[in-house]
Amino acid sequence: MADEKQDKKQDKKPKAAAQPKQEKKSKGGKQKEAAALREHTGVGLPVPEARLRVHYQKVVRAALSKQFALKNVHQIPNLTKIVLNVGFGEAIKQPKLLDSVVEELGIITGQRPVRKKAKKSIANYGLRQGQEIGASVTLRGARMWEFLDRFITVAVPRIRDFRGLSTRSFDGRGNYSLGVKEQMIFPEINYDSVDQIHGMDITFVTTAEKDDQAMALLRELGMPFRGEDKPIVVQQQAQ
Repeated sequence: MADEKQDKKQDKKPKAAAQPKQEKKSKGGKQKEAAALREHTGVGLPVPEARLRVHYQKVVRAALSKQFALKNVHQIPNLTKIVLNVGFGEAIKQPKLLDSVVEELGIITGQRPVRKKAKKSIANYGLRQGQEIGASVTLRGARMWEFLDRFITVAVPRIRDFRGLSTRSFDGRGNYSLGVKEQMIFPEINYDSVDQIHGMDITFVTTAEKDDQAMALLRELGMPFRGEDKPIVVQQQAQ
């Protein structure tokens, strides 16, 4: 009987010792897999500058200076910011749909949108003051140039029956605005996950004092305007 008890104890010992070894191997394997996922070819390298910004600095600035005979470097027009605004009136009755709009706008721009609230109450529309009815994003710096590059090269060609952007949307102070009917033109949006199709307004704010300079800037950056139309410029009468 004593020999049988000793044999049972000897059989139990290797089984108990084998279990922690398997756990260690599984944890080590998970850590190696996680480290492999984090590593890529660009680890440790500096972030490259936006392609369109480099094109502006090397090509566009010289072209605009020659075209308008600008002697001072600070007179050359530049892009300041891009503002995307989505007004979603159906959020009055279905507030949950605004969450999907905010999420999609964040995916498109890579920046967290700001929810916009109503400034006044309108009884006919059932709108109350302070109710969320839209979202907006203001892009500056590298994100602005990256968005403009993707918008010109990828999003605009996906517009249905596209014949060029209108030149009648300048505000007289060097800023250009356009409307997009569907958010589906952006490839970041998955068609299957869209709850409802909506549009947005995009405004390009520049440092140009005149519309012709702003149009020349956007044209040099690759904005596909319609034909050879020129913007409406208010000419001052000679006194």
